[in-house]
Amino acid sequence: MSDNDNIETLPLLPLRGMVVFPYMMVNLDAGREMSVAAVEEAMLNDSRILLVAQQDADVNNPELQDLYQVGTVCEIKHMQRMPGGMVRLLVEGIQRASIRSINKDRDCWQAEVLTYEDDFEENMDMEALVRVVVQEFENWVKASRKIPAEAIVSVSIISDAGRLADTIAGHINLKLEQRQELLECIDIKDRLEHLYSILRRERDILKIERKIGDRVKKQVEKVQKDIYLREKVKAIYKELGDKNGIQGDIEKYRQRMKDGDYPKAVIETVEKEINRLERQQGYMSQEAGVISTYIETLLDMPWRIATEDVNDIAKAEEILNEDHYGLEKVKERILEFMAVRQLTKGQTAPILCLVGPPGVGKTSLATSVARALGRKFARASLGGVHDEAEIRGHRRTYVGAMPGRILEALKKTGSCNPVFLLDEVDKMGSDYKGDPTSALLEVLDPAQNSTFSDHYVELPFDLSKVLWIVTANDINGIPRPLLDRMEVITLSSYTSQEKLEIAKQFLVPRQREKHGLLAKQLKLGAGVLDKLISEYTREAGVRELERVIGKLCRKVARKLVESEDNKVKTITTRNLEDILGRAKFPEKKAKRKPAVGLCTGMAWTQVGGDTLPTEVNVFPGKGKLILTGKLGDVMKESAQAALSYIRSRQRVLGLKANFYEKQDIHIHFPEGAIPKDGPSAGITMATAMISALTGKKVRSDVAMTGEITIRGNVLAIGGLKEKVIAAYREGMKTIILPKDNERDIEDIPEEIRQQLEFVPVEHLDKVLETALLQ
Repeated sequence: MSDNDNIETLPLLPLRGMVVFPYMMVNLDAGREMSVAAVEEAMLNDSRILLVAQQDADVNNPELQDLYQVGTVCEIKHMQRMPGGMVRLLVEGIQRASIRSINKDRDCWQAEVLTYEDDFEENMDMEALVRVVVQEFENWVKASRKIPAEAIVSVSIISDAGRLADTIAGHINLKLEQRQELLECIDIKDRLEHLYSILRRERDILKIERKIGDRVKKQVEKVQKDIYLREKVKAIYKELGDKNGIQGDIEKYRQRMKDGDYPKAVIETVEKEINRLERQQGYMSQEAGVISTYIETLLDMPWRIATEDVNDIAKAEEILNEDHYGLEKVKERILEFMAVRQLTKGQTAPILCLVGPPGVGKTSLATSVARALGRKFARASLGGVHDEAEIRGHRRTYVGAMPGRILEALKKTGSCNPVFLLDEVDKMGSDYKGDPTSALLEVLDPAQNSTFSDHYVELPFDLSKVLWIVTANDINGIPRPLLDRMEVITLSSYTSQEKLEIAKQFLVPRQREKHGLLAKQLKLGAGVLDKLISEYTREAGVRELERVIGKLCRKVARKLVESEDNKVKTITTRNLEDILGRAKFPEKKAKRKPAVGLCTGMAWTQVGGDTLPTEVNVFPGKGKLILTGKLGDVMKESAQAALSYIRSRQRVLGLKANFYEKQDIHIHFPEGAIPKDGPSAGITMATAMISALTGKKVRSDVAMTGEITIRGNVLAIGGLKEKVIAAYREGMKTIILPKDNERDIEDIPEEIRQQLEFVPVEHLDKVLETALLQ
């Protein structure tokens, strides 16, 4: 018979997730339009249809490349229409067929196929192959117990080797790819050999499954035995009156392990400690108390307990603005972190270091960040800490050992991803007990803190999900390796306008509520807050301002109680002094006049900026340079550099050639009890000395800052914003600053910039031209 005799055209029905073998009777449902059309086309003719499996069951509209090339010609024995346009079929496989071409011009696919008849030569090799396949199938049926034993009988009576192989293949639960491989075996011998290898593999898998089942059964029996013994021990302890003792706690620990979500290492450690606890002779043993405390610490730690972050950036921004005025850089950084976290689905939290003077909101900002993110808040004050064990904890060998402050705070919050504030990190010390700043290196290092090890817990704890906020007043007090691990954000002093807004929005309402006053009982007239800021406080932040407002509220509350009426108490600038007393910093701006040898510098301190009056006197002597005012070495060297420059320019300045031999120069900085240091007063001292030597007056509305070299060049300085704010507060109109600091002018609040004239200089000649009156 030629190949042309085995070619016919049949409707094609793609199958999803199944393969039909010849001689199989199968029920299946068809719901796709092309599938229903193929069924209807077959029913109009001789009920013959080609069933071919799809390579990917998820494809709804398969193309030719989505189908296997070998399928089964089937006869539709019964068709029943179902609701929704579906049809239910009962089909019987007849023979294999391979697709030669497909015609898609009609409603359904018409496939031109080449059909195959099973043809084999009976010989001893074939008979032996059939026998081993039947025997292996019998062994598989007995071992699997998934199909009835009658299947063995139905298979053993089949004499046709091809039909035998297809019938056995239909009984085995195989993957789609394996069934298709069997279907594509046209040669009967190849088909039987492939089927034999599959049966052997399936039987080996059954053996492994049986071993696993036996092992699990033994484990279950052991667990049941342990439960029985524990219940028996529990009953014994109950009879002994120890029902609430060690055994009761052990049961509680095991129940907590069962109910909670703990890492494998924690479970193993707790189980080991429980076994040790069981061997103790009641709570009279000191060791039992130590073990119980350790177990409870491990179970209380939030190993995998995390709060879900708030993803509403607009709401978070509203909360931050509601709690704090200004601080735009910090707010912007937190909102950036939230945005990036949403895009990356789990970015490592940043480590922020807020550096600024006291009272500008560093500590309170951390609580607002936690509220904005929807996280819990933890805090550890590190001021005065000088023992490494405060960070890493004590080893359990010591009496009274406990975890360090980091893990102890996390345990109290019950979350592994809180906002954690490390306050006053620049005020830590070190002694023979260790250096706590070195212990913080691991805590604040993103590459290491995912496996932070506490000496007490002795198990790695993941700190990478914590949002760290570190605060400090002086960045110079933080060791360089620790500073390198943090993102530093500098918070500058508040301007008078910022203090006014903070007082209106936060301080006054808070103090009024704290002292039981209604809004209608206390009213502040125009200019009262301005006067409190300028004449009753002198600070970088707002803490003293809040205390003064609190004092004002207390005075008003007392008057209300004593007068026994609820009349409105209006505070004005006229009666403010009667209530609070004389101003601490009365206005002195009107008294400023140009003077010889008196120059105003600017300084930066840990509590913000300040002006630095510099006085110089020149008198007959032996050429001494006298420096007073508790000056540091750097400041003394700056004075020497300034004098060297003046001597090199004596002719230009109109000074006598030997002025430095017959005159003493005395430089004094008032407030002599306060230490002063730094190079930024260099041009101030030089200007004051030149003024005293030449007799020219220095403008009283000019403040200056800058380091000087012996050639008169003016170098850059730091803390310009705080210095300028302090100068503005003192009534200065002109600011002389280094040319290299000109870019920092943008950081100064706009309302202050508009009131000042800035003169960037590169050389002292420009300073003298601006500051000295001719």
